[in-house]
Amino acid sequence: MIRKMAKLVFVPVLAVAVAACGGNEPEGQGAGSSSPSASGGASSPSSKPELRVLMQYSAFDPNQEYTAKVITEKTGYPVNYEMLPAENADEALNLLVLNEEPYDVMKLNAAQFYNLASSGALEPLDDLVQQLGPNIRQAIAPASWESAKIDGKIYGIPETGAGIAISEELVVRQDWLDELGLSMPTNADELYEVLKAFKEKKNVIPLTGSKDAISSLLGDIAATFGVTTDWTDVNGTLVHQVETQGMRDFLTYMNKLYSEGLLDIELPLNTNAKAIEKFSGGQAAMFKIAWYNSPATINALTENFPDARVSLVPFLKDKEGKATVYAQSGTTWYAVVPKFAKNKEDAIKFLDAKLQKDVFIELAIGKEGVHHEVKDGAYYPILPAFNDDLNNASAFMTGVDETNYPAYWQARVRKDPILQSYFEKIQANAEGLIVTDPLALAPPIPEVAKNKLNLMQLQLDYMINFIAGTEPMSNYDAFLERWREQGGAEMTEGANNWYKSSKSP
Repeated sequence: MIRKMAKLVFVPVLAVAVAACGGNEPEGQGAGSSSPSASGGASSPSSKPELRVLMQYSAFDPNQEYTAKVITEKTGYPVNYEMLPAENADEALNLLVLNEEPYDVMKLNAAQFYNLASSGALEPLDDLVQQLGPNIRQAIAPASWESAKIDGKIYGIPETGAGIAISEELVVRQDWLDELGLSMPTNADELYEVLKAFKEKKNVIPLTGSKDAISSLLGDIAATFGVTTDWTDVNGTLVHQVETQGMRDFLTYMNKLYSEGLLDIELPLNTNAKAIEKFSGGQAAMFKIAWYNSPATINALTENFPDARVSLVPFLKDKEGKATVYAQSGTTWYAVVPKFAKNKEDAIKFLDAKLQKDVFIELAIGKEGVHHEVKDGAYYPILPAFNDDLNNASAFMTGVDETNYPAYWQARVRKDPILQSYFEKIQANAEGLIVTDPLALAPPIPEVAKNKLNLMQLQLDYMINFIAGTEPMSNYDAFLERWREQGGAEMTEGANNWYKSSKSP
């Protein structure tokens, strides 16, 4: 049941000042020669009220951005953009809401969205979107709306991003494989033998990696043990990955690699940047490369070793001969209208105008012939205009054209031949193998939101300790007990309550 706004918890903060970046654009500053005219467009900005929009923090002045000016030109709405502070953002947001600061639109993350929606601070949007949002209704898929509902009502425009894409895959020194007469590994057993050969015959780190996140430790190898998504449906009940036999088997395998010197002994200390440095510096034979890091990695490697050749390792298969790849999906942001907004109908008209097809493509990848071009049906950036004007464009998104945005967005990976090559090869290798989390399109679940971050850190710490052997695998049950006590049991109950209710007729 929706609670009253008065129940919002006030949290004192040291820095409550919002990074207000409003004000008129100084003459001669801003987006450069391709900046749109403020007086252009189909309607005059002066005929519509100025809207006040609250964004998440980024290190730029939103009111001086090219995208901000295009939005006003295309929608006819003058807009004053402000940002939450970089630190204590949630506390600052709570204070703004308690003070009923008259924002017309706010862009919130999932936890902020749930907190304000369940406190009664947000305007339900069902009727407004139905009456004033034809472009919104067309752009957002029915499944995505489920993520924006609290007690059956819609409280935000969900922003799902650029669609499903795979970010990382194991990469290997192909020249060393060939030198040693080794075949490309296809499963965990073959990977072990290849790593042993690298250690014995090349005297390098066979496999390096980082301790930065759980996802840094999982990936291709964990998938061979059935560990992909956070949650798995077992006979209709969601089971978290830490409670699966697959996680125990994966950690046991990784500990074997570590104890035999096949996995980087410095893994518990490595950052992702350090792992890249070791691979590109010729110290390591394999690591998990991300397509967005591929230009820096491959350019550094070939600069150090001009004859080096690398290959992506096809996603490894499990004992049944099946490969799977986890892809993150779901709603990342919510565009909401506060209860105390002065211009609620105009806020929805504004959000709807941004999702008109010809407006949205310009907000996403700029003008054709200026910022992008179309070749063989694909979108390519025109540099440097694309980078100069659109580097921060995604911060202004308030919902996306879910049908077309994945194709538009790929212009961003075509800015560099290596980047494009690795992105496309990884997606091709993952075709038909992708799995997503059962909670991907769930609305914010309070028991999950409350416990997730702390439990992720606990899981990460223990995973590193189990791999490095500082915590023996015989203590895994004790870890699980601690995980459940510190919120895992509550999180699992909340996840299953939603999962089962979502399947009820």
